[in-house]
Amino acid sequence: MKVLLISSSARGHAIADAFARSPQKPDLISICSSNNPGIKKLSSRFDVGDIMDFGFIASIAKETKPDFAFIGPEDPMGAGLADVLEEINIPTVAPKKSLARIESSKGFTRDLLDKHDIKANPKFKVFGSTESSAMYTFIDQELRGEFVIKYDALKGGKGVKVSGEHVHSIEEGVEYAQRCIEECGKVVIEEKLVGQEFSLLSFTSGITTINMPAVQDHKRAFEGDTGPNTGGMGTYSDTNHSLPFLTENDIKRASEINALTAKALQEECGEPYKGILYGGFIAVKDGVRVIEYNSRFGDPEALNILPLLRSDFVDICKGIITESLDQSMVTFENKATVCKYITPEGYPINKDQQGEIVSFPEISEDARIFYGDISEDDDGTLHLGGSRTAGIVGIGDSIEEAEAIAQKLCEEVRGPVRYRKDIGTSEIVLKRIEMLDELRK
Repeated sequence: MKVLLISSSARGHAIADAFARSPQKPDLISICSSNNPGIKKLSSRFDVGDIMDFGFIASIAKETKPDFAFIGPEDPMGAGLADVLEEINIPTVAPKKSLARIESSKGFTRDLLDKHDIKANPKFKVFGSTESSAMYTFIDQELRGEFVIKYDALKGGKGVKVSGEHVHSIEEGVEYAQRCIEECGKVVIEEKLVGQEFSLLSFTSGITTINMPAVQDHKRAFEGDTGPNTGGMGTYSDTNHSLPFLTENDIKRASEINALTAKALQEECGEPYKGILYGGFIAVKDGVRVIEYNSRFGDPEALNILPLLRSDFVDICKGIITESLDQSMVTFENKATVCKYITPEGYPINKDQQGEIVSFPEISEDARIFYGDISEDDDGTLHLGGSRTAGIVGIGDSIEEAEAIAQKLCEEVRGPVRYRKDIGTSEIVLKRIEMLDELRK
């Protein structure tokens, strides 16, 4: 068994670890955009290169003849890497370009949900011209000045501006929307939703969706949910695979929306969606809405989810490819997880610590460490990159226990680094429960 993994980052390390734990012990052939030491140690062959160079990837695929490929990041998916691999008879766990629009185009997603009567959208409108007066009127009259502007293409998680956080007037919002249109041709302007965000990911094969544990991410850089947005400073999940602030109906509805969306994608694109369907949801006063969809594992969400997977990840991937996926193939342990990201001290504002030495403690059975933007010398010395360094995950019988494990290990990391101490704590979880309870009264 040979598996071709196209990835990088801590998410890629978590995916590689899931393959390594398969009873089938596949040879992992990894192509990464950086010299990730975690993925490298788990791979029988490891190549560093441009993962947007599809000719380079295809040449390795032809040489190694893997049984299937798994694509981790969104950029190669959105550009059609799955199509290229399928053309040379490499089955791929990732949606083709047309289906990957669920992430690469915010406008496509909003229109898809509307067209197929999936009632999970906020108020929205897609604009394709720079008519500022029409955008101003929509924000002022339809959205009452509470709005979100979304760049209608992949922007590395940095294409969204929220009123009151990133822009502070309708004029500022319209100005940003005009820049979006100039760069990518369209922009989505939508209602600002109030509630609690959560992620529900599904293994997806055609119209079959099998849920993973729900996770909550923390995007803000600093404690107390302050500072600029990041790729994610940490995440947590609960033992029952829901979250403390969600009701049974919230999870049921989010699951239903994922299933309806997979079906809509197949009807719209004329072929099955095969891969990971990542629903970004928000629990609001009267139910659940879709914030966005992604076409891959989240980072950090994958770091919480994959260590709990008890079934064979290779079999799940085969089930996705052959459209034989069913619930019996997917089993998760009933444990809680807390992930805290170690980052350079200056992240995300500067890269002043890049190249500095960092060291990690020994990891016990109830914890994991997944390497992100980090490099390793021949003697094993680790050096910081400019972005998120590593995700440290605690696993326990409660969120509180998992948080204590992760926190202790984070305190033992040596180097010019930082992390958010509050992620997964009882205080921050209680605030989320109280906020949603108050909203729904």
